[in-house]
Amino acid sequence: MKPNEGRMNRPNSLIGSPVERIEDLRFLRGRGQYVADLALPGMLHAVVLRSPFAHGRIRSIDTSAARLSPGVHAVFTAADIGPEVPVIPLRQEVTSDFQRFQQPVIAGDKVRYVGEPIAIVIAETQGQAEDALDAVAVDIEPLSAVADRAGARAGTSLLFDQAGTNIAGTLTALRGDAEAAFATAPYRRRERFEVQRHTGVPMETRGLLAHWDDARGYLTVYGAAKTPFVNRRTLAAQLGMSPESISMVENDVGGGFGVRGEFYPEDFLVPFAARALRRPVKWIEDRREHLLTTNHARDAECELEVACTRDGRILALRGQAFTDVGAYIRPVGATPSRNIAQVLSGPYSIADLRIDVTLLLTNKTPSGTYRGPGRFEADFFRERLLDLAAADLGLDRVEFRRRNLVREEDMPYRLAEVAPLGLGSECDSGDYAQTLDRCLAEFGWAEKAKLDGQVIDGRRHGIAVGCYIEGGASGPKENARLALENDGTVSVYVGSSAVGQGVETIFAQIASDALGLSLARIRGVYHGSTDYLDDGYGSYSSRSTVMGGSAVIAAADKLKQAIRAEGARRLGCAPEDVSLLGDDGVSANAGRMSLAEVADAKLAADGTFASHKRTYSYGSHAAHVAVDLGTGQVAVLDYVAVEDVGRIINPETLHGQAMGAIVQGLGGTFLEWLQYDENGQLLTGSLADYLMPTATDFPRIRAVTLEEKPSPNNPLGAKGAGEGGIIPVGGVIANAVAAALRPLGVTINALPLSPPRVWERIEASRQAR
Repeated sequence: MKPNEGRMNRPNSLIGSPVERIEDLRFLRGRGQYVADLALPGMLHAVVLRSPFAHGRIRSIDTSAARLSPGVHAVFTAADIGPEVPVIPLRQEVTSDFQRFQQPVIAGDKVRYVGEPIAIVIAETQGQAEDALDAVAVDIEPLSAVADRAGARAGTSLLFDQAGTNIAGTLTALRGDAEAAFATAPYRRRERFEVQRHTGVPMETRGLLAHWDDARGYLTVYGAAKTPFVNRRTLAAQLGMSPESISMVENDVGGGFGVRGEFYPEDFLVPFAARALRRPVKWIEDRREHLLTTNHARDAECELEVACTRDGRILALRGQAFTDVGAYIRPVGATPSRNIAQVLSGPYSIADLRIDVTLLLTNKTPSGTYRGPGRFEADFFRERLLDLAAADLGLDRVEFRRRNLVREEDMPYRLAEVAPLGLGSECDSGDYAQTLDRCLAEFGWAEKAKLDGQVIDGRRHGIAVGCYIEGGASGPKENARLALENDGTVSVYVGSSAVGQGVETIFAQIASDALGLSLARIRGVYHGSTDYLDDGYGSYSSRSTVMGGSAVIAAADKLKQAIRAEGARRLGCAPEDVSLLGDDGVSANAGRMSLAEVADAKLAADGTFASHKRTYSYGSHAAHVAVDLGTGQVAVLDYVAVEDVGRIINPETLHGQAMGAIVQGLGGTFLEWLQYDENGQLLTGSLADYLMPTATDFPRIRAVTLEEKPSPNNPLGAKGAGEGGIIPVGGVIANAVAAALRPLGVTINALPLSPPRVWERIEASRQAR
């Protein structure tokens, strides 16, 4: 990485500096505290009995034998919850159509995917709870499974009988008049594309420890992540409690990637059991449960059509996409579909557009968000189509892209509005051609282009480039509190959550600069847990740095005012006569005071940053691959990423985010695939079957981050940058493989590009010739 390029002249010293992650010292010393590390006196263990059928009616559940098993304290089913089993509410994209398909916290009359909870067993030990599962007698009448999108559209078997359809709804992105533009366009190209189902697989699986204080009527839940305040409100409503009677504690989190921290059935069942038994209850998800039940993602197909002039001006884009959202609409189950619709145009200026995205219900694990939700899929669809169109028109694919990029003078650039949600957005700032040109230069495009389609040492080589935008900084707001401690240090409290992205370091840097203090004066950054602030919004959609950091700045401004006021009171002067001396305290003509002396007044300040305007990082990626025609194995020989993130807070943590996201994208492009059979049974339920990348798989990756075009939408000028690295990977790699195999007439329209699938495409082309 070359982090200092494009640096603005700044009066501060820490923002923009490669400060080592503060939290890493704790982890390296083995002092991290994950929820699995926790234990409380009298703690019981929970194990969930899950449906072995993808679709079926529950005739009966007999738990009597299980209740008598050694060490068992309780077995809870839907009948034990109460007359109405709570459902998990939507957090985003809330419509009455989608609310019809919300998930109950436990199955009562019907199961709709393999792994759906039908009972929870609580015992003295996890082993005893697992043994008791076998004693639960469940009678389920199997029903025909809806195993794919075609089956969902056919509707011969319905997941929700009362709905009369497996179509949850359609989201439409509209801009201009696509139909009119296509009617007169001199060139049109239509293709069908598909991205496979895969998901985020953090090192740490989900886990919870719930403790009920009967004397206080107070519930504490450890293991909160991502959106603790939202989940507290949800849980409180389900349990009939006030949110103030529940504490959600955020422990260290071994990665989030969008799948950790959403509200799942266990987020109700474990606290419910703790309150019912008046004992602490702990549940830790095993790896098979994770692959089987934690939110899936990506599963989408799209028929996409582009209209152009003969010289390569894109006139219009239209398409019909279908997303497989699984058995229920979970809290953010519609978000990827909305993103597909809204960002299919990417960084290109397209006057006329219509994209319809239909959400289909199947008997699979419900879907949600995974790093770059919908954007990864949309970029694969669009960038693949653009390469095909450029070839048809006899145009250079780089110039084709450059010709259609949104210009800097057109900023802010309005994206298509998504109906019926009424959601619009606009790109805030940027020079998209600049990052494209920088990427080509770093990659050495002109020289590598000579290798396109060439056979070297028995492998065919190919290169490709792609452009993208990354939406971040979701509103509506974030809160922070800064407190001056007795020793003159400052504690920072923020509503953003830590999911591995290094927020303790980032917020310490921001607070330090905003207060004019050294980093040593920041006592600690405390995040996520609901005890710290009255309200918070969490970490998702690349929002934590922009929203949380801006809230820290707002709180810092108020704390400085309070310090001046207190200094003035003690020194007998007006606040405007008081100077802040950083670590050395305050001074005025009447004298000086240390921060510790000022801190006797126990000063603290709250800050809020509110905004519905998103930020848009942007960039270009390029790849060089070599394909073994005999095995279908694709080697990534070089990968270059260039992104402009507005303003860099910490180049080291940003570099880690970029590199990690690219590797995740390569894993989803080549390896990861949640496959089901025709009965809705997951075939890849372990890491022996669900393949993931390792450090040696993709050794040649280079990332360059720029800060040329700060965002005008927040005081930091920063843009969300946690997801950009993953967004263009599928499209860039697919185009590089297609370029390598173009002399053979091979088409690449679907992911993943595993060796067997690439080999099959090569063989199919040979047979066709």
